[in-house]
Amino acid sequence: MRYAKIAEQAPHAQHMPSHIFTRVGYWKESIASNKESARIAKEDGEQQDQAHAMDYLVYAYLQLGQDKEARAVVDELGKLQFKQDRFAGPFAVAASQARYVFERGDWKGAAALEVHPTKYAYADAITYFARAVGAARSGDPAAAKPDIAKLVELRDKLKDAKDAYWSNIVDIQQQIASAWALYAEAKYDEALSAMNAAAEAEDKTEKHPVTPGPLAPARELYAAMLLDRGKVADALAAYEAVLKKEPNRLAAYLGMIKSAKAAGDQAKTKDCADQIARLTADADLSRPELIELRQTTGSKL
Repeated sequence: MRYAKIAEQAPHAQHMPSHIFTRVGYWKESIASNKESARIAKEDGEQQDQAHAMDYLVYAYLQLGQDKEARAVVDELGKLQFKQDRFAGPFAVAASQARYVFERGDWKGAAALEVHPTKYAYADAITYFARAVGAARSGDPAAAKPDIAKLVELRDKLKDAKDAYWSNIVDIQQQIASAWALYAEAKYDEALSAMNAAAEAEDKTEKHPVTPGPLAPARELYAAMLLDRGKVADALAAYEAVLKKEPNRLAAYLGMIKSAKAAGDQAKTKDCADQIARLTADADLSRPELIELRQTTGSKL
């Protein structure tokens, strides 16, 4: 935090502290850091740096339930024009658009995302991944299949290019999407096994600095699947594991409070409600689940 206050007025210098803020869940600090980074980059005409900071900014806003602020940044990002000589810009545009619908659980919105092809396979994969999961979680596994096939194609393309890191990331994405397609087909045991394998693979993979995080951690998605199947104790443990690795993730707390309630764990339910209230103190309450939580708990979210 001290460095963030004295960092030189350069986009990268202002942005770098947010890598730490993101890892420890300091969302307000990340917002301040990236707003300043994006502002300076915009003034300097450095649109790649501006886009990179804005993707981190979207992520942080969403963790505080400030969805309108996040939407404004996503819309501005989509208007940027830059050369595809660096991958940070195209990646940020694809990630922010997918992140907005994914974090909010807008699965139909995810399924309807448009693919805007770039020369970066791993940037394009983000949209295909979001589309596939969105379709499957909207109850249309058939619509998910072509996008899953595209993820396999992009993974193999990256493998052929000897890009071990990104081919692994895209492979995990297709594992997750395939698991949700199986789930939508009522192949529950196969889906849970596939989703657990994807979570295990992601846990062994380091996060790339270009992104504040995946659209949703694989283990968080596994927890959601477990909860939907009534495996509340396992879901609760999975959400707790997510929060150890990704502190202050709002979606993880929202899933965890549902799991704690279902398990009859009043202490954990109260703790989750307190944590959600803390995170969403300045939320715009555009998410139905936050409105419902405020109504059922009486909490001033």
